[in-house]
Amino acid sequence: MLVGLLFGTFAVCLILGVPVGIALALASTAYLYAADIDLSVVAQFTYAGMDSFVLLCIPGFVLAGNLMNGGGITDQIVRFGNSLVGHVRGGLGLANVTGSMIFAGISGTAVAETASIGAVMIPAMRKSGYDAPFAAAVTAAASTVGPIIPPSVPMIIVGTLTGLSVGKMFLAGAVPGLLLGAGMMLTVYLLSRRRGYPKGTWQGFGEVLRSSRAAFWALLMTALILYGIVGGVFTPTEASIVAAIYAFVVGLFVYKGFGLRDLPGIVLESAIGSGALILLVGFANVFGWILTSEQIPQAIAQAMLSVTDNKYLILLMVNVLLLIVGTFMETIAALIILFPPLLAVAQAVGIDPIHFAIVVVLNLMIGLTTPPVGVCLFVAANIANVPLGAISRAIVPFLICNLLVLALVSYVPWISLWLPSLYFN
Repeated sequence: MLVGLLFGTFAVCLILGVPVGIALALASTAYLYAADIDLSVVAQFTYAGMDSFVLLCIPGFVLAGNLMNGGGITDQIVRFGNSLVGHVRGGLGLANVTGSMIFAGISGTAVAETASIGAVMIPAMRKSGYDAPFAAAVTAAASTVGPIIPPSVPMIIVGTLTGLSVGKMFLAGAVPGLLLGAGMMLTVYLLSRRRGYPKGTWQGFGEVLRSSRAAFWALLMTALILYGIVGGVFTPTEASIVAAIYAFVVGLFVYKGFGLRDLPGIVLESAIGSGALILLVGFANVFGWILTSEQIPQAIAQAMLSVTDNKYLILLMVNVLLLIVGTFMETIAALIILFPPLLAVAQAVGIDPIHFAIVVVLNLMIGLTTPPVGVCLFVAANIANVPLGAISRAIVPFLICNLLVLALVSYVPWISLWLPSLYFN
């Protein structure tokens, strides 16, 4: 009865378009009120969910991404990607994916990547003769690389929940992220050849060199973050502060994309964005506590293990479950609610926890571009000014590609664990 009220309230809120964080809070409050539990529990567990040193890195990385974006880095990244692949059939689409792979080292979030890269690439692709739904679909699909290639906000959340090494997860996501990008580039190329999309002209190695110099500072930022965390120079939280300071200096003095008078607006935008994320974590913690008290996670774990203890079948079941959940639930909320019990199941059948974390994050990223409520689809459709149905049809080839990569990463653990094994013994 009470569990039905909890999930029913949550489902109704989602159908009505209520933001996921607020929906979690309302559903939790309805449950506690019906169960005659003191509503002060909401405040207590919301604060407890946000009271984490590791979570402090979210505002830092969000600010760093906004500073680099405001500093003109997006244009330079797109220019560099175009200089490399713009002369190939479907070159602007390939540059879109390439730009997202580079930008992944700055933003750490898929939605930010869709908005930043999409604002530049979607109008450019439409002007060059690409269909608007295709341009939007490429942008949305490519943005899923963001939280796979480090830094990654979802991986930071996983580290907060479970104590898994954020540095190990960052390294573990690098190769799957590159595979994901390569698969989408192949999809863009094949579709472009079939549909006769245009190709640009080769601008010469001189332009490659000039654009690489311009994009150098973005690449250096990624290397700085990775080396600092993996090398034990600083924690993820300290890395986010270093990244923000670095982005401020580069944006102000190197790219000169903003002035000191623009800084308050960038900081305010970052505070609103990161505040919404952290508040979502707090509300999801209340929801998760209720699920734990009702022993829902234990029931899920027991149900899975009662079906099979074969780790390959368990991975299949987890992937199917998360693909369904990812179509309607925000990534952070899904991680907080489902990851701990699913990790317990994975470890019970001998699946490496770092490998499992990458599989889960990759799976939920695919959910951001899965109809009907993939957030990145809405953002890209809004920029391209196309109906959701049109972009939903256009995204299908990319979803198939991403699912193939997910299957490969799921069943070949070496892909995720190779890099961490080199640095962590």
